[in-house]
Amino acid sequence: MPTLPAVRRALHRRIAATPASHDRTVDLLRAFCIGVVVVWHWALSVIRHQDGQYVMANPIADIPLAWLATWLLQVMPVFFLIGGFANLTAWDRAERRTWPFLRRRLVRLLRPAAVFLGVWAVFLGVWAVIEAVASSAVPDHPGVSAYGPIVVTPLWFLAVYLGVVLLVPLTAAAHRRAAGPVVALLGAAVVAVDLARFGAGLEVFGGVNTVLVWVFVHQLGYLWRDGMLDPVPRRCALAAAGLVGLIVVAALEVYPASMVATEGAGLSHMYPTTAGVAALAVFQLGVILLLRPLLSAWMRRQRAWTAVAAVNAVAMTVFLWQMTALLVTLALVQAIGLAVHPEPTAAWWAQRPLWLVVPAVVLAGLVALFGRAETRPMTGYGRPWPGAG
Repeated sequence: MPTLPAVRRALHRRIAATPASHDRTVDLLRAFCIGVVVVWHWALSVIRHQDGQYVMANPIADIPLAWLATWLLQVMPVFFLIGGFANLTAWDRAERRTWPFLRRRLVRLLRPAAVFLGVWAVFLGVWAVIEAVASSAVPDHPGVSAYGPIVVTPLWFLAVYLGVVLLVPLTAAAHRRAAGPVVALLGAAVVAVDLARFGAGLEVFGGVNTVLVWVFVHQLGYLWRDGMLDPVPRRCALAAAGLVGLIVVAALEVYPASMVATEGAGLSHMYPTTAGVAALAVFQLGVILLLRPLLSAWMRRQRAWTAVAAVNAVAMTVFLWQMTALLVTLALVQAIGLAVHPEPTAAWWAQRPLWLVVPAVVLAGLVALFGRAETRPMTGYGRPWPGAG
């Protein structure tokens, strides 16, 4: 395990290697998104034991107008917008050669994931033996299937994101040939697929948009990267168009107003993915671009940039292991006899600091153990800078 001085030296080397042309706001947004995901999962999840499994609901349905907050705090579209920006940068840096590009991107994604899956595979192998003994001695002993869904929650994102990375040689080429028409065509296709799904009752089209929407959002990141949306009127138009789209989505009975899954809603925007997510991405990109001058100024502050660089250096590790930290906290809370409140009552709200501090301590230990898989430089590419992924 690296010592703290060694970690600091490595971080300062990364910061020193950051090119002057590097857009630090992208790294700030990535760190912000990681923070939102982690805090949401830890502090704004109502954990219940239901049908033999632990499930994680959220209190959105119990708080009036809380669904409006999801229009800014459902950050999965921002991850794909950032991905489009970063992947096009990497594609150009690889001189538009498919294998050098894919090798770097896939190693960046899959090396931390391989460590995560490997550690959990070993643990589950050991636990299977323990569980066999425990279940015979304690008939009501909760099996690993009760906890499994919590651990694997982050992996859906990784699978979908991996798909858009593999498509970069095709989508980047299409962007270079006809950037605007390609985005317009993808947007129109997303709307058409949802019309077929809900208008004609063809649920199979839900799977089509689960791919198509994220490709559309990733393609918007290309426009951002190439400065095509920089003029202020375009930024304003983008934010306004996205907001109008969200208002239309909220007004239609077929869609929920919340951009995160809520109890009692018959549909979630995220899976199968709907046109609502596409509208959300357009709105969020417009807001990001309008705030960009302010964010850029903030990133010129050394302390702020150092903190953002530190988060970005282990962003994938944090994303993968955050639910494990939550699971360890759940086990600790149950072991000492504290109540795990299944409803967002006053007692549940009073516990929120506990569900932030304890998982944070656990996650810090996990990052110290496994973060090297992400921070270790790749041979043949020189030193990466923060946010290179």
